[in-house]
Amino acid sequence: MKIYDSPQMHTAEHILNQTMVRMFDCGRSFSSHIEKKKSKCDYHFHRDLTDEEKKEVERRVNAIIEKDLPVSEAFLPVEEASRLYNLERLPEEEKNPIRIVKIGDYDACPCIGKHVPSTGVIGSFKFTTVSYSDGVLRVRFKVLPGSEQKN
Repeated sequence: MKIYDSPQMHTAEHILNQTMVRMFDCGRSFSSHIEKKKSKCDYHFHRDLTDEEKKEVERRVNAIIEKDLPVSEAFLPVEEASRLYNLERLPEEEKNPIRIVKIGDYDACPCIGKHVPSTGVIGSFKFTTVSYSDGVLRVRFKVLPGSEQKN
């Protein structure tokens, strides 16, 4: 797991992951690349998303952002965290205790990255592209400042 420089984009990734889990039961992304201008997440998946599904994912992610949920952290012993979460992406040196990042009551997962204090400062989430190939759904996205609301 990498430490990302953009807390807004990284926190949006957490919200996207939980939204994908809730909508499609696909699990969190197995690979991601998060940058300030654009980012991507790869999911094990069985097909491309329809246009309606893409719009609904964006709508749900933005609805969570707009709720201005608090982003907090808690620390768990590795034994407890391993029962509750997948720890595979954490570097070995980060495995005791485990930092859990919580986004209100919407998401909680192990993470070593930087995050915003609340979702309301993220901006507006927008897909740039979504593609499917060989069992992998690749989602590229960006976060627009509040003044550049989604079209």
